[in-house]
Amino acid sequence: MSHVHKELTSQPECWERAAALAAEHRDVLGASGERIAVVGCGTSFFMAQAVAALRESAGLGETDAFAASEFPVSRAYDRVIALTRSGTTTEVLRLLGELRGRTATTAITADPHTPVMEAADDVVVLAFADEESVVQTRFATTAFTLLRAHLGLHTPQAVADARTALAEPLPEGLVECAQFSFLGRGWTNGLAQEAALKMREASLSWTEAYPAMEYRHGPISISTTDTATWMFGEAPEGLAAQVGETGALWIEGTLDPLAELVRAQRLAVAVAALKGLDPDRPRHLTRSVVLPSA
Repeated sequence: MSHVHKELTSQPECWERAAALAAEHRDVLGASGERIAVVGCGTSFFMAQAVAALRESAGLGETDAFAASEFPVSRAYDRVIALTRSGTTTEVLRLLGELRGRTATTAITADPHTPVMEAADDVVVLAFADEESVVQTRFATTAFTLLRAHLGLHTPQAVADARTALAEPLPEGLVECAQFSFLGRGWTNGLAQEAALKMREASLSWTEAYPAMEYRHGPISISTTDTATWMFGEAPEGLAAQVGETGALWIEGTLDPLAELVRAQRLAVAVAALKGLDPDRPRHLTRSVVLPSA
């Protein structure tokens, strides 16, 4: 059994622990009404997108998300929250250094023995969600749950749905598809992007992600009988039928969207197994991107 398989199946318990921790870190995760930016790289960037959209849509304050390398340092924020599993990612550390003394920063990490502990003003450590696999699963969703709980938007149903996502078989014919499209709306757009990344990393699959309303504006042209189109959250009216007319397999997101991401993680591992790939050691990837000093 791969590390990533064991780690993704532990997510319900990790989410419960993260939700319980949220109250302990209330002062460093951004107050209601503050202007917040959430940053990360790779998986953490997509989770940042989801958190930012969720917070702003809930009316809790203007919230932006950026890849750490693309952060507009001229903008003013009350706090910048950095997601970094490893605590060693070069772009995140460089950004925190630039913001030192100008903007309050909080890092959410899995490893308390890394440079980010000194680089950020405040740190939340989720060591119980750390991972051996290069491919992120539980740290990303656990960090999201911590922030979701902090916003008052986490519910026990998300955990129950995650257990359902782990227990139920994947839809028939899904693993055998040749192309996968993930769709989201609002905060689930970030989750759709992350689902696509998991498929690329773990199984080298042809996969894409789009805002659901944009799918009709060109991307639907790739849909065939070998395509799976997976909706995170409620689908726009008529889209399921339109995708069905292409012959593609339509996957309705009936669970909490974060639990749907768990199902997509399972799919990535299953497709990797079908192809004889090792999802713990994806091609050309490492646990953290550490660049040479300038």
